[in-house]
Amino acid sequence: MKVQWKGIMPAVTTKFKDDDSLDLGMFGKNMKAQLNAGVHGIILGGSLGEASTLRKQEKLTLIREAVGLASGTVPVTMTIAEQATKAAIEVAQSAEKAGANALMVLPPMRYKSTDYETVVYFKEIARNSNLPIMIYNNPVDYKIEVTVRMFEELITVKTIQAVKESTRDITNIGRLRNRFGDELAILCGVDTLALESLLVGADGWVAGLVCAFPAETVAIYELAKAGRIEEALEIYRWFLPLLELDISPQLVQNIKLAEVATGIGTEQVRPPRLPLQGEERKRVLQIIENGLRTRPSLPAYKNLNLVE
Repeated sequence: MKVQWKGIMPAVTTKFKDDDSLDLGMFGKNMKAQLNAGVHGIILGGSLGEASTLRKQEKLTLIREAVGLASGTVPVTMTIAEQATKAAIEVAQSAEKAGANALMVLPPMRYKSTDYETVVYFKEIARNSNLPIMIYNNPVDYKIEVTVRMFEELITVKTIQAVKESTRDITNIGRLRNRFGDELAILCGVDTLALESLLVGADGWVAGLVCAFPAETVAIYELAKAGRIEEALEIYRWFLPLLELDISPQLVQNIKLAEVATGIGTEQVRPPRLPLQGEERKRVLQIIENGLRTRPSLPAYKNLNLVE
């Protein structure tokens, strides 16, 4: 299917059972909640999906499950986060064979590559796959920034089509849009900057707390793009304390607790991660409980015209 790089694309969590095996039943329940809320794509195997702990066969299982559940209604994107170029190519090709519709590619893991090495890495993956690609630009966590100049080289590759913009510099959206126009799709990758990013020109939002609150997340996007800013802002302000749970080293544990609270997830994480303990657990639960207690009623947000 043709990938439209826009809208809400959940970076879904990976569900585990008590015995550390994949919980495909709960994975399916969460996927159905995302699709029913009107998300525009699904992203598997990111940092929120605990990709670094997943085995190859588990990744392929998740792709097949997600593709089956999506049934061609939205694209399924697999994340590539590897240490070696050869390994990244192998994962990309396996994902394509398993039915993935697109790839989200991170820069080389653990090695702080130069600009030249980073560009060559991305190009090599693109050269060895037919799938459209979104580059994940997150220098805060991965210490490598994909600059406008680097994108000038990358955009010459027809399958490199989008960026998950996580520099946390809102100005960068303007820089990219001014330089590339509509040639490069831009999706916000930081939950606490999402509405601002949409209003200054982002095409979509790769979201985290959407895993627990899909309808609210999609509503913010649809209302913002329809020009109903005050309504979007009201939901967004309610959402902000919850969205801040995404910008934490324990984002996986935080968001899984929120999924449990909304009935579409489990708390199990894969070691070395462990469930939250003590005062930090109490703090996160209090934020979630307050969010649920004050949860807003949503207007009819699906299928809004972009121009009223």
